[in-house]
Amino acid sequence: MKHLEWLFEGSLWNSRFVILSAVVGSLIAGFAIFYMATVDVVYLVLHASHYADLADDARKTLHDSTVSHIVEVVDGYLLATVMLIFSLGLYELFISDIGQAHGSKASSKILVINNLDDLKSRLGKVILMILIVTLFEHALNMKLDEPIDLLYLGGSIALIALALYLTHAAEHGIKPGEGEPEELIKTGEKH
Repeated sequence: MKHLEWLFEGSLWNSRFVILSAVVGSLIAGFAIFYMATVDVVYLVLHASHYADLADDARKTLHDSTVSHIVEVVDGYLLATVMLIFSLGLYELFISDIGQAHGSKASSKILVINNLDDLKSRLGKVILMILIVTLFEHALNMKLDEPIDLLYLGGSIALIALALYLTHAAEHGIKPGEGEPEELIKTGEKH
């Protein structure tokens, strides 16, 4: 009976390797999005290279479309970053620590995931940035025909500011309505 239990527990423990399919899939998806965003940048630069040769109206149109495309590229790179962080985080949580990430001075703290909350926190921050960039993209193309449209835009900007404040406060242990945390005050750090 003890041997059967040992075999079952071993099988159960090794079933975590199914996560490798999500790790590899997320990594491939991230690389695909990085590739697409980079191709978009190349075409953007090629189109913008004729900017000085255009008439004023055409230059204004190209300028507006270029700004919109740049926002889309930033959105693509942020999404690719989410996929990369997700892939690395799943690997570290379920398979093994990435020794090179922990031992390297060049590695960013964002790539070192210690628990599921770390992964959720890092993904949440990047997803919030994607939402901000997407709102910015829509705001660039928004037609403000009625005064209520301007009110909606202002409200969405206020909600983004609140979301950023709450994210920052949660990261530094600040409860809404409080000042700076004691450890930051003692060390003199500003955030």
